[in-house]
Amino acid sequence: MRLVTWNVNSIRSRVDRVLAFLDRSQADVLAIQETKCRDDQFPTAAFEAAGYEVAHFGLSQWNGVALASRVGLDDVATRFPGQPGFAKTVADDAPDALLDVDPPIEARAIGATCGGVRVWSLYVPHGRALDDPHYTYKLAWLEALRTSAQTWADAQDAVALMGDWNVIPLDTDVYDAAAFAGKTHVSPPERAAFDAFGEAGYTELTRAFLPAEHTYTYWDYQQLAFPRNKGLRIDFCWASPAVAERATGAVIDRDERKGKGASDHVPVIVDLAD
Repeated sequence: MRLVTWNVNSIRSRVDRVLAFLDRSQADVLAIQETKCRDDQFPTAAFEAAGYEVAHFGLSQWNGVALASRVGLDDVATRFPGQPGFAKTVADDAPDALLDVDPPIEARAIGATCGGVRVWSLYVPHGRALDDPHYTYKLAWLEALRTSAQTWADAQDAVALMGDWNVIPLDTDVYDAAAFAGKTHVSPPERAAFDAFGEAGYTELTRAFLPAEHTYTYWDYQQLAFPRNKGLRIDFCWASPAVAERATGAVIDRDERKGKGASDHVPVIVDLAD
């Protein structure tokens, strides 16, 4: 079975490109992030015509996550247990707020069982800055996800946590570690929150199969970042033991960053034995 995660940075702008990738790659399940649309705006019919069932969770032109599967799409959930929400206040003198809400305000997680694997498409909060409430929210979000992930691993569930994690785990995962000093994505608490999934028994599959250095999944649109290979590695797949033991390989499809209309992220592909 072939699992893929891809932050497409607007599905309506790139639906043709995504469908062409699905046809070329023969992906069985695609976890999509940053769809940037409401549920009623998602191009579901185009995916169904290509042979994929779709589940989407989007509330506005921000965030948005989806799963497209040709091997089943069951028990869809649009939040994981304990997932916090986040609200931006209107008043300039009032801080943004981390909220315990149901459902979460931001569309950042969707899970479904696809071909016997519980696949989650995840768009981890950015964090903005180390002194921003969104950073506190990010750490709380990751901790809640880790707690759920631990429960699933303890139950021996087959789980793949796929998506844009907005964490740079190692200095070799960024073109210039010094350029990110004192910023989000590389702070010790964020890296510890990311590493905690390994402590919960999960294996990050791209790390298991791909080179450790200068293997990027994201390049900014500015300052010729892609031609200069000024990239980041922030898209990952954490697999529970029941999935990790089936993994046979991983590929980062760098070519999808080329050409007109490319997303700033590229697909990350993981293959599992039947």
